[in-house]
Amino acid sequence: MHEHASNDSAPAETPETMCHPLNDNTPGTKAAVLELRVRNHPGTMSHVTGLFARRGFNLEAIVCVPADDSATSCMLLLVSEEPRLEQVVRQLAKLYDVLTVVHRPDIARGFFSRLLPAAV
Repeated sequence: MHEHASNDSAPAETPETMCHPLNDNTPGTKAAVLELRVRNHPGTMSHVTGLFARRGFNLEAIVCVPADDSATSCMLLLVSEEPRLEQVVRQLAKLYDVLTVVHRPDIARGFFSRLLPAAV
């Protein structure tokens, strides 16, 4: 006879939530959105994401679009709001390719979810 321990406090996972990376319902998890104005040339994305990777900081979502001048791009990064985020922001601002870094509390996690294609 096998005993199956159930966790009644955890919500049941459906195929939609299991495959949806932005459905993080972990209690206490808060997301932050950073807006970066960056130089638009090869290697910029690698420099930005490499900084996060070297510090073991997960990027949950990235949106990057060229600005009107085509010399710069706007990047939106969805990250976990945690104490060491401020240090990462200071380090981002020091990167040559990063021109500005702004916290965007007016942009919610749902913005990134709406960009996902409809489930097949």
